[in-house]
Amino acid sequence: MKKTALQQYQRLEAAALWRPDAEAQRLDVIVSLGEATLTITDTRDRVKAHWSLAAIARANPGGVPALYHPDADPGETLEIAEGEEEMIAAIETLRNAVARQRPRPGRLRLAGMVASLLGVVLVVTLWLPGAARDHALRVVPAVKRVEIGQALLGHVQRVTGPACRTPGGTAALAVLEQRLPPARGRSRLMVVRSGVGEALRLTGGTILVSADLVEDHDTADVVAGAIIAAHLRAETHDPLERLLSDAGLWEVLRLLATGSLSDAALRAHAETLLRAPPAPLPDATLITGFARWQVRATPYAYARDVTGETVLGLIEADPFARTADLPPILSDADWLRLQGICGG
Repeated sequence: MKKTALQQYQRLEAAALWRPDAEAQRLDVIVSLGEATLTITDTRDRVKAHWSLAAIARANPGGVPALYHPDADPGETLEIAEGEEEMIAAIETLRNAVARQRPRPGRLRLAGMVASLLGVVLVVTLWLPGAARDHALRVVPAVKRVEIGQALLGHVQRVTGPACRTPGGTAALAVLEQRLPPARGRSRLMVVRSGVGEALRLTGGTILVSADLVEDHDTADVVAGAIIAAHLRAETHDPLERLLSDAGLWEVLRLLATGSLSDAALRAHAETLLRAPPAPLPDATLITGFARWQVRATPYAYARDVTGETVLGLIEADPFARTADLPPILSDADWLRLQGICGG
């Protein structure tokens, strides 16, 4: 697409009606024309979808209102009314510009074919996977991360079993969520009976906590330490980035095009998460986290190694080893309710 065509329509916006699939109701949205995409946001400025300008099709050429959909998904539609002629003209101009840039059938010399194929192979194998993954991490909105996390949770729970629930235990988890919030967004805590060593954070913010960690300790400090470690791992290495790295290039492209990942990719990633222990964190990172959330590090350290030999750095650097006045993690009553969440 020519740069001049893009520059002419930068920051153009219009009102429209968007439908995510054939069964859904149409929603009032705002369409923004960007450098390479149409961005669809609702009236509360929440991003609902990104459409690539190179993959937009018109269902009713010349018709009014103009009806567009992603090239491979006619169920998702965008209806732009007659009063938004400037946006319709911009989309048509850019679609035509894309069409003019597409290669035309013709004869190519053998050397040119070999060079082109080699270039494609190099781009696909060396540059495109990382670039596509980085782009996906930038454009996938928080609500889509939560959706992916929920889909992944379904596969994880085939091994861990369903989350434990009791009215009192669930209420105690809600208190713990407020006491130990992530740096961005919010987390949702679940206690599961098996499959998780300490605490495992999925993309979207769900953290699975081992029931043994809850039931085998006298205070909430150890559980809090495991949750802090899960938060810190997510800050160090985005869970969605790990998922996309495991899934591969074609799944990343599928996510960008359709907003979803295949069940096969999610199932394989779930198996990897539960099979591989979480990466250890440096003591300095953990100590910084315990200081940020105002939690003692020593109980968590001894839970990892009862002798204290391999966790001496955490014990000696505990920022609250000699501090008695700390915000409570949970009240005694809430801690007892949480310990009984799995019926133990």
